[in-house]
Amino acid sequence: MEEKGGMLLIGEEFPDMEVQTTHGRKKLPDEFKGKWFVLFNHPADFTPVCTTEFVAFQRRFEEFKKLDCELIGLNPFKS
Repeated sequence: MEEKGGMLLIGEEFPDMEVQTTHGRKKLPDEFKGKWFVLFNHPADFTPVCTTEFVAFQRRFEEFKKLDCELIGLNPFKS
């Protein structure tokens, strides 16, 4: 992957990574092979905008499930 400030572009391969979730450690993208997933995170200060985004995703959770799409919210600053 060419250096672009850490951003992936459409069509680029998702990098292998392991993340801690409320459902244990997950290997991405391996554990979601053949599925769509939305990966999102929030800044350390957890602003009201971030809360609104998390709630909006949760309200549409069943719609995402019908599309065989998983939602993965990450907190990159949680220890």
